[in-house]
Amino acid sequence: MRIVRNFKRFWIKFWMGRAGLSKWGRFATRLAILFAPPYKARQYLSGYNKLGYISPHAEIHHTGLLLGNNVFIDDRVTIFQSDFGSEHASEIVLGDNVHIYRDSVIETGENGYIYIGSDTYIEPHCQLSAYDGTLKIGSHVQIATNCVFYPYDHMIYAGNLIDNQPLVSKGGIVIEDGVWLGTGVIVLDGVRIAKGAVIAAGAVVTKDIPEMSIAAGVPAKVIKKREKKI
Repeated sequence: MRIVRNFKRFWIKFWMGRAGLSKWGRFATRLAILFAPPYKARQYLSGYNKLGYISPHAEIHHTGLLLGNNVFIDDRVTIFQSDFGSEHASEIVLGDNVHIYRDSVIETGENGYIYIGSDTYIEPHCQLSAYDGTLKIGSHVQIATNCVFYPYDHMIYAGNLIDNQPLVSKGGIVIEDGVWLGTGVIVLDGVRIAKGAVIAAGAVVTKDIPEMSIAAGVPAKVIKKREKKI
């Protein structure tokens, strides 16, 4: 049994050392996980390669993707660029040790920009979109399942179909360091959630949230401040 365990460990480290975003790198990752456990038990794989772990089942279609060290991109994550190949191409930057879990979608369009700071965790089924707007997420941010970020909106003039109207932004979205967003939070454009704030599950954030505040409701309102541990 020890021989088998050592072989599996060697196999995983060998192939993860050759992993990456190229076709060969994606193939090497596929070989590495033959003996690796599923889901979050694979997090340690990102430590075997400076480029991190990018699941062979993730869909990456983005020329402006910049990866920090040791990122973790799980199964069925989609990173998509609608202006693929455009001279005004958008950009996505992931800091060191960013973790993005399965079925989350990160997408940009022309003039869109998404930045995610180091050691930030994005749980499954989240939607991060930046079309004609910016989404900046700080470090050590915890984002629970089913959270949605839209740093832009459609114009809604009468007499025209919504999908024929231009996109507008109130200045994008900024999520500062150490913020925690509960399950199903929606954050709309023009919002800044300041350092250390906590947003309760199901809240819709339409206005700025002050530092170290706890906010809840639709629309989200501050209900109290975080207290120091006694």
